Amino acid sequence: MEKVKVGVIGGSGLGGLLGEQEGRRHELNTPFGKPSDAIIEVEWEGLSVMLLSRHGAGHLLNPSAVPYRANIFALKELGCTHLIAGGAVGSLREEFRPRDLVIPDQIIDKTHKRANTFYEKAAVHVEFAEPFCPVLRQILMEAGGAASQAGRDSGSPYQVHARGCYVCMEGAAFSSRAESLMHRLWGGDLIGMTAMPEAKLAREAEMSYALVALVTDYDCWRNKPASAAGEAEKSKDELLKEIIGNLAAATQNAMEVIRRGIRLLGERKDSLPESPAQSALKLGIWSEKGRIDPQEVQRLAPLWMKYF
Repeated sequence: MEKVKVGVIGGSGLGGLLGEQEGRRHELNTPFGKPSDAIIEVEWEGLSVMLLSRHGAGHLLNPSAVPYRANIFALKELGCTHLIAGGAVGSLREEFRPRDLVIPDQIIDKTHKRANTFYEKAAVHVEFAEPFCPVLRQILMEAGGAASQAGRDSGSPYQVHARGCYVCMEGAAFSSRAESLMHRLWGGDLIGMTAMPEAKLAREAEMSYALVALVTDYDCWRNKPASAAGEAEKSKDELLKEIIGNLAAATQNAMEVIRRGIRLLGERKDSLPESPAQSALKLGIWSEKGRIDPQEVQRLAPLWMKYF
């Protein structure tokens, strides 16, 4: 397969940590505007790694305002073959505890305000039954097993769950209790705001994509209404402090898993199986290629030129 180059996209907590890394800064402009922030190129475990803070410097971009297309296009243009994303989530299941990590295998998309395809002047339909790359997920599950064991040995136990269904909501407000209960009935395990359209765009760009979800709290399905305003206010203050603490701990856990995952990618780079995502457009371009505007073909050249 082609040379492995990894992109890491950090969300709440993780994004700030990535932004502090020293390396070569890439300031790009794409057909879809500028990415969330400069992309920082570093070398980790013998691999070239591109770091991007999803919400930008100072966390100024809410989930609906993130320039998802520009982010994925820029990482593709820089040669990334594999993307590891991180993002904070609420838990919809008792067994997914705060500070745990989850490597999701499925997703439900509830977003409705975000541009979700690169191909606006052609009919392009990529297969998306398995939204997260099985090859990269396996790497992260192995890394997670080793990292969680190290955490237990050091007295900071947490679990890395090998599956989960991520419900992606529009936000920016959190769910109502009725919505949270509905998401559980749908089979959702996690609730977040950023995995879509990111995962779908990565598939359209033929990049292997997997997610490390950082559990910060139980979503509101588990809460009971407070009996008095004073009690409610107190519980909110306590909950916020708890969530901030959980996010900080989960961020450190996620960084450990990601670093170990990148190490495994480096060790196996010459024998790594090809991800199904890396040929997603082979049967995905339904338009007659000769009828697609040549300027559009050139505009999106980093994504699909090999098929023309």
